Amino acid sequence: MAINFTGSNLFTVLLLFAAGLIFIIKGGDWFVDAATWIAEAFGIPKFIVGATVVSFATTLPEMLVSVFAALEGNADIAVGNAVGSVTANTGLIMCLSLVCMPCLMTRKQFGFKASLLLATIAVLFAFTRNGQLSVAQSAIILLFFAAFLAENLMAGKREHGAESAENRPQMTGKALACNLLGFVLGAATIVLGAQLLIDNGSALAKMIGVPDSIIAATMIAIGTSLPELVTTLTAIRKKESSLSVGNIIGANIMDLTVILPLCTLIQGRPLNVENQGMLLDIPACLIISAAVLVPALISGRFKRWTGFLAGGLYVAYLVVMFVFFGA
Repeated sequence: MAINFTGSNLFTVLLLFAAGLIFIIKGGDWFVDAATWIAEAFGIPKFIVGATVVSFATTLPEMLVSVFAALEGNADIAVGNAVGSVTANTGLIMCLSLVCMPCLMTRKQFGFKASLLLATIAVLFAFTRNGQLSVAQSAIILLFFAAFLAENLMAGKREHGAESAENRPQMTGKALACNLLGFVLGAATIVLGAQLLIDNGSALAKMIGVPDSIIAATMIAIGTSLPELVTTLTAIRKKESSLSVGNIIGANIMDLTVILPLCTLIQGRPLNVENQGMLLDIPACLIISAAVLVPALISGRFKRWTGFLAGGLYVAYLVVMFVFFGA
């Protein structure tokens, strides 16, 4: 990018990094609310809005961080953020949800998406064994996104059926102008936040002497996962565990099936996956996800002990990362 927002010392770098997180989270709220209102006001059924507009909008922060990083030639941040977000979502946020409140979802509700997520990570693991994700491989991974989107649309149609026009938001000039402003302002705020994260995350890595990939897989990944954390805490408070687990699985599928392929396709060349991503980040993502999802697929329900297991594996992953890749 032409403009650089890097701080001049450690304090300003941390301050701008935190500002980037705040901008991404707040901008995401504005963007989702405005996009949802506009879609519904123009008569798009809610189940389509939920399956497309909201799913895309909630993934936009991670997407822009990785895409901007890829365009700047920083593949470590692009890959570390996308894969690290999935690992953090499972090892931290789903762990918290399952430990506090075991999920009551049935296999029919989560089976397809859980299987699709595991298949996506396994395919990504196989594709990146040579240290790259090619354009052709990215196109194949996008097929997993197409399957996810199709299942979302069918599930939404089954649940909601036909909707009355009376349920649409009232279309007035003032309301439309306000939501269009929120849409543009939200998108611009996310873009600015993403650039702040990339610039200052990379600067922070240099200042404390660790690779960009570690900052991406920890601070940036966890930071861009904060919306999922808020959703989970809300679900725990309302005793709606299914909302939390379903949101995390869906977000993880979007992160892997959209972000990395998009980075590759925008570049027009293979996306480099360095040693940490190839040897640790992607395998750890697969192991931690399998530790939670495979027992659930076998037994038909999520168990509290799998939350503890996922949390323990995530801590082990962080220890291995800093010990073997922190220099």
